[in-house]
Amino acid sequence: MNKLLYILIAILFFSCSTSKKIVDKPIVFDQKRVELTQEYLSERYGIQQESPNILPKMIVLHYTVIPTLNEAFEAFDAATLPDWRPDIQNVSGLNVSSQFMVDRDGTIYSLMPETNMARHVIGLNHCAIGIENIGGTEELPLTRAQLKANIWLVEYLSDKYPIDYLIGHYEYTNFVGHPLWLEKDETYRTIKTDPGKDFMQKVRKATKNLNFKPVPENPENNDI
Repeated sequence: MNKLLYILIAILFFSCSTSKKIVDKPIVFDQKRVELTQEYLSERYGIQQESPNILPKMIVLHYTVIPTLNEAFEAFDAATLPDWRPDIQNVSGLNVSSQFMVDRDGTIYSLMPETNMARHVIGLNHCAIGIENIGGTEELPLTRAQLKANIWLVEYLSDKYPIDYLIGHYEYTNFVGHPLWLEKDETYRTIKTDPGKDFMQKVRKATKNLNFKPVPENPENNDI
């Protein structure tokens, strides 16, 4: 009986301590992307540096609306912004991207080094790690597997970096006027709803032990 008990304890220990796998699926981060990232940091934020690196202080959760992993990856892969994004093309030629992408089955993909800047949130890219979730439409709502993967990834990143804030993309304008907000153009804003309030509430509830700072209140927030 004692031997069986030891086996059960060992199984429980190893199942709890096993790390979730992060799959490498790198987008293009060539010299062109490096230059465009440095240009973005300089022109949008006034940050002059010789690398595209950031010090993460924030995690931003998103959804892609794009229905499949391959389609979303293709949209982020190129260094330069595609023609179908004329709404933000005049701001920078740097393509949108994110450090992580979570497929509908909960698989986590790493698209670039965690401390390389990705273009995913206005005003805050210099300090934010982005997590994109495949789907997010009425036909393809975010899944329970994605929720669990986001919770795990938030905990994983918070253990590695001095993360102060966890936000949904729809909350980014709350930081206008905050010390972390560096966007120079007062007219450059987009309305966002991702990843949805319900999804954010569930992630926040599961990670409340990490004691993130509350999202600041700001009248510019579009409250969606």
